[in-house]
Formats: sequence, structure tokens, C-alpha cells
Amino acid sequence: MTHLTDLPAYELAVAIRDGEASCRDVMQAFLERIEKMNPRHNAVVSLRDGDELLGEADRADLELVRRGADEGAPPFLFGLPQAIKDVVPTAGIRTTFGSPILKDLIPTADALMVQRMKAAGCIVIGKTNTPEFGLGSHTFNEVFGATRNAFDPGKSAGGSSGGAAVALATRMLPVADGSDSMGSLRNPAAWNNVFGFRPSQGRVPAWPTQEAWVTHFGTEGPMARTVRDLALLLDVQAGYDARAPLSLAREPSFAARLDAAHAGAGARPRIGWLGDLDGYLAFEPGILEVCGEGLARLADIGCAIETPALGFAPERIWNAWLTLRHWLLNARLAPHLRNPAHRDLVKPEALWEHDQGALLSATQVMAASVERSAFYQHLLQLFEHVDFLALPTTQVWPFDVAERWPRQIAGRSMDTYHRWMEVVVVATFAGLPAISVPVGFSGSGLPTGMQLIGRPRGDLALLRLARDYEAAAQDVLAVRPAS
Repeated sequence: MTHLTDLPAYELAVAIRDGEASCRDVMQAFLERIEKMNPRHNAVVSLRDGDELLGEADRADLELVRRGADEGAPPFLFGLPQAIKDVVPTAGIRTTFGSPILKDLIPTADALMVQRMKAAGCIVIGKTNTPEFGLGSHTFNEVFGATRNAFDPGKSAGGSSGGAAVALATRMLPVADGSDSMGSLRNPAAWNNVFGFRPSQGRVPAWPTQEAWVTHFGTEGPMARTVRDLALLLDVQAGYDARAPLSLAREPSFAARLDAAHAGAGARPRIGWLGDLDGYLAFEPGILEVCGEGLARLADIGCAIETPALGFAPERIWNAWLTLRHWLLNARLAPHLRNPAHRDLVKPEALWEHDQGALLSATQVMAASVERSAFYQHLLQLFEHVDFLALPTTQVWPFDVAERWPRQIAGRSMDTYHRWMEVVVVATFAGLPAISVPVGFSGSGLPTGMQLIGRPRGDLALLRLARDYEAAAQDVLAVRPAS
């Protein structure tokens, strides 16, 4: 049954539908894979009892028999094991947010995304590891410890969806969910040689939320080993919900339209490569060169590679982003810090964000929001000249798992615990869809990726570009972690 864990999720779904594999077979195969790989990588946490999970798989098999041919094919996730990122409430399963404060929390209700994934037939087996409160692009916490990179257990998995990316890359999960505020779907995908998709703001609604109107930096989304799996999971996650007032209306299936003809299909896509933002961003040696190989693949499939200037001072973006992040995280963490004793339980980087937010004035917050609006309008003008933007996904290669965060890049000091990931802020700040695609490896075999960024609400066009890139990047995608 080992081969079942190697299959793309869409092929697993077909195997279950056609009776070539039972849900029990699939569950057994993934549980055996987790038993083998998870001690080395620590990606899946709060794993449920195996006998209970096999019992749920048996009930899914009985449901398939009951359905028969008259009810049509089962939904995409039917019978597939899933582990939910440990910042998403999941009924009856410990959901810690990676925090000692919440280490014993067992929600009584599912978050909206979990509801949708369960409605599509998945069997939730546990959670995937994340940094404390999902903060920082390095997955470690005081509850479960560190998640280790799929290609080198001595290195960071990235974050904050690090457990999801490693579980996916090591074939412990067929697809994975994640969330992305500062590259949390993109960075770990890059460092584990899989695809991570940050949808357009509002595409995948979140509920429950502390606040539903202004906290729009982060978004949930899919991660997968193939673009088709990515689109299929997005179909499950996306769509309007009245409890999320800024969510986008459900569109026809992204997966069904992935290969369909579309207006302008014969045009040559124009890719605007932003590189290091005219020297503003520091990169470790080799990152830009490997991204150049990714650009060459895009050129090979007919894309025109251009090198426009961003045309908007990057420090304006960073300063405004930092102000809004401080403000939002102050409000998010404040309920947990009302008890003064909890301060000793929260990592210093999170306390710093909270305390900086407490110093802000309303005028500063509004000024940062004005800057964000100005940047969005500027990008609309840039998209009149290119169809997509491209940037590296990371500025460094995966670093030592014992290190909290990189203090320097190529001799430049990093003044915050997330400055080393500044490259991902462009898409976040503008609320644009972005996908990290695998591009290659360092001399020591560590992976990285490249961001492709689409126009506002251009999720489908971006997925189609990634699908075409995927076909040209099979040499990179064929490289697998040691098993």
C-alpha cells in the first residue's frame, strides 16, 4: 500500500471512487507513513488514535456502497486523511496555536474551513505544527517543539505552515491546508519543494474571527504537490459566507476551468521580474540564480520576461506594513495577556509585536492604511504593463533548526525577527493572489521557490500559469526527500 501515499490527491480520489483502493487502505497507508516519517520531522501533532481513524475509514467505505452510482462521484476529499493547521479550531481535537497558554484547548466546534473540508469527505486525523500563534516563518514552539525540514532534518521547515509543508513533502498527507499573512503558505512550500497558494484576499473566508472588517492581512489557503490538487482543494475552501462579510462570491470550479480555453489564451504572458527590488533586498548567494532557472522555464513555455522597476519605495511598504502588523497583533494577543502571568509563557518576538502595537496612535494606523491603499493603486498601474509579477519566495536558504531567526543576510543586519522575509510582503500588502513554485536547490540540496503574483482576483489565471510552469519543471519536482 506504500504506493498510495505517492499518488497525487486527485488520483487517490479516483482510486477510491473506482474501487481500486478502499478508504481503509488509504488510511492505513498514511498512518504507516506517519509512523515512519513523523518521528524524524515532527510535522503532525495531536494525532488521533489509529483504530478510531480506521473505523472512520470503514464507515466511509460503507457510505460509498450506500451511495451507489445514482448519487454520482463522491467529493474530492472523500476518505482522504487530513491534518489541520494548529491555529484553526477543530472540534474535539486539541488546538494549541503552538502556545503553552492554550496547550489544553479542545474546541467544541469546527472553523469554517474545517467544516467545508469535512463536508467534502475528509477524515481529520490530527493537526500540523505551527510556530506560537502562527508568528514567524520558522515552525517551533514550547508545546510540540520544532518541525524539521523535509530535505534536511537539521534545518528549519519554514512557517508558519511548516508542519503542513513537511507532512505534504514527506507523503504523510495527500494535500494540506495552511494560512498566510507573511508568506506562511509560500515560505514553507518553497523550503519543502511543494506548491503553496495564497488566494486573493476574501477568497477563502475565515470564521470564527476576533474581528471581521479590518484584519485583512492573513488568509487561509491550500498547499499541494501538484497544481491540480491545489485547485481542487481551493474549490473546497473558497466561497462566500455571511459570517465573513468581506468574503468573495463562490466562482465556478477552479479545477474544472484549469485546462479550459479562455480569452487571451494565445497571448504571450508578460512576467515582471522584480528580483531584489533594485538592490533593496539582501539575498544569500544562489537564491537569485536559482530563481533565474525558474524564469528560464517560464520563457521556455512562451512567457515574455521583463524587468520593470517596482516604482514604489520599498521602505514605505515595509514601514506601513509593520505599523499595521503591530496594531493587529496587539489586538489579537491582548486577550491572552490580560493575565500578567501569561507574559512569561509567550515568546519574546510575539511580546515585542504586542507591545509595539500598544504605542501606536490612531493617526499612525490611518497613515499606514493610506500607504497601503496608495500601493494597491500603484500596482494596478503596473499591471497595465505586465500580466504577472515574480519575486523570490525567500531571501535565505533553510537555516539551522536551532536558530530562532537569521540575524544577517549577506552581511546586512536584520532588525526584526521577520525582516529576513520582507520579500513576501508585496503580495500580502496588496491582497493579491500569489503562488510559490519550486525552482531548484542549493549546492547542499536545500530547496527554494519563486513567487508568481497575479492581478486582483486573478486566481484562475495564476493557477493556469503555475500549471504550465509545473509541466516545465518536472526535473525539480521529481526530487524527493529521503524516505
